[in-house]
Amino acid sequence: MKKIITTLIAVIAMVSGVYFFLNTRQSTTPVEAEIDGKLHVVTTNSILEDMVRNVGKDRIQLYSIVKRGTDPHEYEPQPTDVSEASDADIIFHNGLNLETGGNGWFTKLVETSHKKFGREVFSASENVEAKHLTTNVNEDDPHAWLDLANGIKYVEEITKVMKQKDKKNADFYQANADEYIAKLNKLHRNAQSKFLDIPENQRLLVTSEGAFKYFSEAYHVKPAYIWEINTEAQGTPEQMKAVLAKINKTKVKHLFVESSVSPKSMDKVTKETGLEIYSKVFTDSLAQEGQVGDTYYSMMKWNIDQIYDGLTK
Repeated sequence: MKKIITTLIAVIAMVSGVYFFLNTRQSTTPVEAEIDGKLHVVTTNSILEDMVRNVGKDRIQLYSIVKRGTDPHEYEPQPTDVSEASDADIIFHNGLNLETGGNGWFTKLVETSHKKFGREVFSASENVEAKHLTTNVNEDDPHAWLDLANGIKYVEEITKVMKQKDKKNADFYQANADEYIAKLNKLHRNAQSKFLDIPENQRLLVTSEGAFKYFSEAYHVKPAYIWEINTEAQGTPEQMKAVLAKINKTKVKHLFVESSVSPKSMDKVTKETGLEIYSKVFTDSLAQEGQVGDTYYSMMKWNIDQIYDGLTK
């Protein structure tokens, strides 16, 4: 009998411990930031991670879910991702159907981590005017950050949310954001006039994925691509025929391929047109740390400079 009672007490203690753990995980609030002294921020990709780091610097704890060089359109969260999301005070995602499209991995992650949109989960693109896919006008094109003016809107939204969640560091976050935005805005203004000296029939930006609509409108080039978004069929005969027709109507000098995309399809375009791939460009991910393009600013500067050179040389 004594043994039964002892076992029963142990079981009750274990159940109580599990219940306490689960409730602790579910009730994550900004109070956690006060306990360890730092706001715990999670981002869905490396571009948002870098923006948040520029605002929060050393006063936040920061974690990015989709690692550098990985396509965020389709992703399978790992146990560490769930753990970090569960502990987060803020989770920033791009929005515009990037993480919630396809297999809907982000929506599942939010549910599993017991977070809520508008409470701990925020879209950095909240104030961006979305462009739509040409193949499905009901879906947003998610690549808004490739226009620096939109990137600035991302930073402003990130800063607003962080100031609300961590009022004691609000002035610090705002000062960092102001300095960072000024730097981004200078690059944006320079890029707006940079491409205008190129003859219009050479200003065709040919890439694998149709990620450069926002970039093209902001910086006066025309986009051409094999497929529209990475979750679609890639490099089909119909897609190849369409991009080749666009190229043949222009005097474009070079092609480009994205750093996170296989060059296989673009190699076929090279063989068909005789045009060479001038450079890799960045779309969905920053470069590995320590390499060119490992920050949002340097990624955009690289894209602007390489595309300009490839269209003129």
